[in-house]
Amino acid sequence: MVRLSHEDSNKGGRFVIYDDDVFAGEMTYTRRDDGNIVIDHTGVESAFGGKGYGGLLLAEAVGYARREGIKIVPVCSFVAARFAKDPAIADVRA
Repeated sequence: MVRLSHEDSNKGGRFVIYDDDVFAGEMTYTRRDDGNIVIDHTGVESAFGGKGYGGLLLAEAVGYARREGIKIVPVCSFVAARFAKDPAIADVRA
């Protein structure tokens, strides 16, 4: 079973994905003074590669941004590439 969690602080946080309660990957961010977040890293453990977990992490981040009314600055190359390919998430790009 896949489970996502979100850890947040005033300065930043991360979205984490678990596969059967085993850490499978994370997407980290820092928070800017304007409240927007800068996603700076996405990593999926090699044992879980090819399962779409990076996309699930990004979907969680996009949902969070929409709920909070904030934007995402995509510094991470994975996230930047996804924003370039998917106009459905353009509304949350800073």
